[in-house]
Amino acid sequence: MNKYEELMARKNEIMLKSVGIDFDKYETGRLSFDYEKLMGDVEYSLEEIKKIQKEVGVGNTPLLELRNITKLARKVSKTGKSARIFVKDESCNPSGSFKDRRASISVYNAIKKGYKGVAAATSGNYGAAVASQANIRGIKCIIANECYDSRKIGQPEILEKGRKCEGYGSEVVRLTVGPELFYVFLKLLEETGYYNASLYSSYGISGIETLGYEIAEQCRQRLGKDPKAVIISHAGGGNVTGTARGLIKAGANETKIIGASVDLSGLHMASDVDFNKKSFTTSHTGFGIPFATYPDRSDVPRSAARPLRYLDRYVTISQGEVFWMTEILAQLEGMERGPAGNTSLAAAFAIAQQYEDEDVIVVQETEYTGAGKHILSQLNFAKENGIHILLGDPKDQIPGKNIVLPSHPNLVSVKDENMDQLRKSYLKNSIKKLKENIVNKVDIEFLAEETKKSKGQICKILEENNISIK
Repeated sequence: MNKYEELMARKNEIMLKSVGIDFDKYETGRLSFDYEKLMGDVEYSLEEIKKIQKEVGVGNTPLLELRNITKLARKVSKTGKSARIFVKDESCNPSGSFKDRRASISVYNAIKKGYKGVAAATSGNYGAAVASQANIRGIKCIIANECYDSRKIGQPEILEKGRKCEGYGSEVVRLTVGPELFYVFLKLLEETGYYNASLYSSYGISGIETLGYEIAEQCRQRLGKDPKAVIISHAGGGNVTGTARGLIKAGANETKIIGASVDLSGLHMASDVDFNKKSFTTSHTGFGIPFATYPDRSDVPRSAARPLRYLDRYVTISQGEVFWMTEILAQLEGMERGPAGNTSLAAAFAIAQQYEDEDVIVVQETEYTGAGKHILSQLNFAKENGIHILLGDPKDQIPGKNIVLPSHPNLVSVKDENMDQLRKSYLKNSIKKLKENIVNKVDIEFLAEETKKSKGQICKILEENNISIK
């Protein structure tokens, strides 16, 4: 066994020490675990989480109506109608994104449990959020940052986020793309004894629940009703999961949960060649689809981010359409924001045209922008890497080859992913984990909850795959 295999074999042991969660106690069957017990064992109620976040200036962000963008949507809509578009301005959090919500609870929990420092593995905004919260709370912080290809060339957006982490006083360990990230991260956790402020822990997901809860509260106070839909930028699944759970806790059970990702199909996220061929580091299909169909692929044995439990619809949008929306948001609404939130906003622009004028849809996040995250930096970097920037129909996009900015607003559209196919892929990936072709009844119940399918449908799919029920 080599050093990599030896360390990865101790993954559960390291996680137990670094998060304080014994994941084994939640295992219930051959495939299943008690997800609600895992979430319920977070020792902070929703009200306590609100209080923890308020202490450090997290949450209670404004809900803003995008009146001019709504007018534009109605102008180009085939029916002449469009729902009112609102956005939750999460850039108002200390580090400038919704991820302060999940970081705030993880950092608080680390201090409460007596850890001397916190660590996180990320190439995105989460590192800045953890660094910011660690700074506020006065605890040491290390961020493992996947930011380079093998030539030590990094995307402007990722490098900007790394600089931001250092600005908050965090130590940043910069790594090349590939399996190195989690290996080095586990090694850091073992050597330092720091708390793992994982993106996928139950504490992090619980921190996002306040976001969904606030959306429901603010819509009721301001509009007297719940939104018809909430559009959520989707990558690893935590954003969707936490927001949806918060909406459910607020009783907004009729609100549709719609995930949105940038279409980067054809590009491999762990490929050294493809790494700098994409202009988006998060909220894209390279994370969105794998983490939906196989959520337990992260740095914890059981991820608390389970997007298929909550998604009613999952759509994709092109890189060019998100860049276009970034400009539209700035020029029509006077708001310059970063790319991830504009993924869901671009999708919302098209989706709103499928609703009535009196309906309300909410874009669930914005994020800060900066020199490295600005569209000019991203487009210039794309050109340097041989990507053609065109004006025309975004449907002509070929990820890794070109970026097509829409020549007219009526060309902005979304593509629906096949939810049934995603659920079947999840089940196929689950079946692969079986040591023998047998499941227990508790597994049937778990798989039904995971995929929003009936137990009868699950049994039929298992039978088709020669899996027997004990």
